Amino acid sequence: MRHGVGKAIHDWEMIEDKDKILVGLSGGKDSLTLLHLLFFLQKRAPVSFDIIPVHVDPGFEDTFVKELEDYVGTNFHPLRVEVTDFGVRAHSKENRENPCFLCARLRRNRLFEIAEALNCKKVALGHNKDDIIETLFINMFYAGKIGTMKPRQSFFNGNLDIIRPLAYVEKKDIVSFSQMVGFPDFVNNCPSANLTKRGEIRQMLENLYKQNKHIKGNIFRAMGNVASDYLLEIEND
Repeated sequence: MRHGVGKAIHDWEMIEDKDKILVGLSGGKDSLTLLHLLFFLQKRAPVSFDIIPVHVDPGFEDTFVKELEDYVGTNFHPLRVEVTDFGVRAHSKENRENPCFLCARLRRNRLFEIAEALNCKKVALGHNKDDIIETLFINMFYAGKIGTMKPRQSFFNGNLDIIRPLAYVEKKDIVSFSQMVGFPDFVNNCPSANLTKRGEIRQMLENLYKQNKHIKGNIFRAMGNVASDYLLEIEND
């Protein structure tokens, strides 16, 4: 898995000397794995960079924030916690959008604001290879477009980049790594945690993967091998 992370960082030039990297930490296995691997890399990389872990609390009751704060502070670096009402608002009557879409957008925007305030030019997120594939199908099925999350994406005229060092790493390897390291289990208390469109897409893909072991790799490679001449074009009147 470390090889995959290193390759993604190299292929997409994710980390440069003197970078300040804000790491978005949800408390899930993906973001904890990302944090662990970045601190491991920090000690061995030929370049110098700083890591600032940040957790945006969506505001639900019975939060695990204190336990997460203690764990990260003891093992890595003090955790910055931003308490919000984003999750509560996303599930309220005032929201007519998909609650997950609105909550994710609000949390990402808050991470951008914190990154700017801390002079961080990079925001690292824990999306993995499976997430990138699932997003492709979510966009096709529910947004009518072909697109996904890139391992590195620039925003605000190149003033800030989102990087995804786990882009080449499969979810199953993250689960195995988290068990080996012994990460605590921070339970997601979002009421939509197990009722998402992503979950439906994931189940569909898992059924396909069982039929042919090459499908996942083929889908991932296809996203960088687009035959644009064979896609539909909308002609202007």
